Amino acid sequence: MIDIGANLTHDSFDPDRDAVLARAHAAGVTRMIVTGASREHSPKALALARAHAGVLYATAGVHPHHATEYTAECDREMRALLAQPEVVAVGECGLDYFRDFAPRPAQRRAFEMQLQIAADLHAQGRGKPLFLHQRDAHADFIAMLNNFEGRIGAAVVHCFTGSRAELFECLDRDWHIGITGWLCDERRGAHLRELVKHIPANRLMIETDAPYLLPRTIKPAPAHRRNEPMYLAHIVAELARDRGEEVAITTAATTATSAAFFGLR
Repeated sequence: MIDIGANLTHDSFDPDRDAVLARAHAAGVTRMIVTGASREHSPKALALARAHAGVLYATAGVHPHHATEYTAECDREMRALLAQPEVVAVGECGLDYFRDFAPRPAQRRAFEMQLQIAADLHAQGRGKPLFLHQRDAHADFIAMLNNFEGRIGAAVVHCFTGSRAELFECLDRDWHIGITGWLCDERRGAHLRELVKHIPANRLMIETDAPYLLPRTIKPAPAHRRNEPMYLAHIVAELARDRGEEVAITTAATTATSAAFFGLR
């Protein structure tokens, strides 16, 4: 399995990061994409990828929560990171109107600048896919991406939690969909159990978003409440059940799709 979104630079992993990676490998998670989501953590994601070559890869970007840090200097830093071969995607970037931890105009500006990086790389023949975040901002999110139509390459809407209409609007644009343990949350994610049946196998990927979104259906629930990549096996089992597939089929398909999307050997 490939976990396409794990925040392994999070300080909760500092005491036992090597053990976390060992547990992931034992559970069948052989490769992980380490999410870079800020000026501080994107370089750390690259450092982790270099320290665990062939197992970890990185993204580089600024999450909308950190949009106010996206200065011209930050833009140069992201461009330098994205020139490195271990960095396989632009982002995490996008819009988040649910929490509004950054002003919406700042979010839109930071998102547009990162979309421009993706467009520039694409024009230079060095394109890297987009790793996208969207929560309660679908209309603006679609509108901004429409402005770059034909100028960017592949994209994945990471940790998809939206409606049926939003899902099909993403699929109509040939974007990929990342499914997390949100699927296992009976309070917020029950609708996803029906929606995942409609995601084509060549557009579907899986992720933990660790240390966040520990699947609520893990029994017994871990006392620490920290999610980690080894629980990807639990997510794919639930996903396969909801899709009416054998776990081996869902695992093989999502792995192949993820490897092709990120250009992994």
